[in-house]
This record gives sequence, C-alpha cells and structure tokens, in this order.
Amino acid sequence: MKEIQLRDAKASLSAVVDEAMRGKPAVITRHGKRQAVVVSYEEWERLSHVPTFGRLLMAAPLVADDLPNRNSSGPRTADL
Repeated sequence: MKEIQLRDAKASLSAVVDEAMRGKPAVITRHGKRQAVVVSYEEWERLSHVPTFGRLLMAAPLVADDLPNRNSSGPRTADL
C-alpha cells in the first residue's frame, strides 16, 4: 500500500482518488504517522458491511435438537 504525506495528498488529491478507484489504496501520513487511508467507495462499503459475531450466530441455521439440554440440577458446591 502506497504511503503519501498529507501535503502531497492535498496537492494531488484527484490522482490519489483515481488510484483508490483502481484498487490501489493510499495511506495518508502526517508528521510520519499513519493517519488515514483512502479507499474506493465500493471497497469501503464492502468493509463496512461485515457482520458482527452476534449477527452471524443469530443467522445460524439451528434447530432445537442441535443444542444440548440444560443441566437443571442446580449449582455445584465448592470445596474451599
């Protein structure tokens, strides 16, 4: 991934955006530290719609027999 200083990115923003649209993102640095990434809108949409772990679990095709029955015997005693 290409790194470009902020002042250079400002001067050539159109070229930076064109590169991102061609699938070549750029890391924008300020004072030598990575601050931002320019990616195409299509790539940003793809990355922003990644489901959470909870949503993946909720979408799992489970039926009642897939899960074991709960143990209803009560809490265990601890030998301390």
